[in-house]
Parts: sequence; C-alpha cells; structure tokens
Amino acid sequence: MDIEYIDRNIIVCVKPSGVCSVDEPGGLPDLLRQELGNPHANIRTVHRLDQVVGGLMVLARSSAMASNLSEQIRDGRFHKKYLAVVHGCTDDSGTMQDLLARDERRRVTYVTNQPGKDAREAILNYHTLGRHDGLSLVEIELVTGRTHQIRCQFSSRHFPLVGDRKYGLPEDECTIALWSAELSFEHPWSGESLSFRKNPPDLEPWNQFAY
Repeated sequence: MDIEYIDRNIIVCVKPSGVCSVDEPGGLPDLLRQELGNPHANIRTVHRLDQVVGGLMVLARSSAMASNLSEQIRDGRFHKKYLAVVHGCTDDSGTMQDLLARDERRRVTYVTNQPGKDAREAILNYHTLGRHDGLSLVEIELVTGRTHQIRCQFSSRHFPLVGDRKYGLPEDECTIALWSAELSFEHPWSGESLSFRKNPPDLEPWNQFAY
C-alpha cells in the first residue's frame, strides 16, 4: 500500500484501481489492516471512489474522526480534485451543471430534464491541462458528489473518459483514465490545514501528457 500520511487519527493513502472503497474482504480498509499488521484496527471510510478508479483517499481511525471528516464534506471544507483523460478537445475551462438520476437496475447514472425526488443537481468545474492526439487532460473539482458524476457528465457532452466501458467506448483497452489527484481538508484532531497531491501512474493514456 502507498501510504502518504498516517497518525493515530487518520490515514491518507493511494487506493489502487480495482479495489473497492468500503469495508469488506479485499476492500481498502481491509488492505490497510493487512499493511499495518493489525486485523482489528478501526479504519473507517468517509468518502468513496468507484472501484475502477484509483488515487488519494483519507480514512478515519475512530468514529469521532470519521464524524468530523464527514461534517467537513457536508459543509464544503473538504476539497477533492481529479484528473481525467477524455476523448475529444474540451474547452480551456468550464462548468457542468445537470440533473442526474440513477437507474439502479442497470447501475448507471444519466442526465435528465425532469425534476423530481430522484433527480439531484450535479455541478463540477474543470480546467483543460493539455491536449494530444484527439484526447484532453482535464483537472476537475467537484461541487457536488453524485454516483458516477464525472463519468456521466463528460460522456453526456460527448467527451467520454478514456477506458470507461460503462459510459464510454467499449474498444478502449486501458483502465479508466480517472484519478483522485488532490485532497485538502482540516486535520480532524488538530485543525491543521492539510493538502496532498499525487499524480497518476506513468501508463497509457496518462503518459501522453506532462504534469
């Protein structure tokens, strides 16, 4: 496990793609307990990444720390930035704002024009960091956190994420090009401002761009 920061209150680590975020056998908390050599360690997930997505996550080491971090997420003091490589040439910057609904039977999120109890507002901001060979590297900051939000919103504008077989092109051969690159929050015990940055691995399609 790639652990970026650890103390008695929190752990900041890199979740490998293909590993689920939640506490189940083989999930990220389980892998961290194995790494620490303590199968009974109290490790709690406070935010999630899709199983296919890798990158930075912070986990709490007590219920009190989990509660504090969850409160920061709710009131906007917890900031996350993602990197993605998408098909097409995006604008230099922009905001995406939609109503998203969820089809639980098909396990997909979709844009809807029909307001209702199942339609939730989704907002993100993005900046284009580079373009190469018909692809764009974008940095994304979520204003809201909806299931599959980034994947759905970019795909609905004909900028599907490279490697996203659910919302994108089935012929893409690489894993999904979505990465949790930056976390900023207040330490739940000391109140210190913390910020962490981690670039994606040097693999396709990430290695077509400079950071």
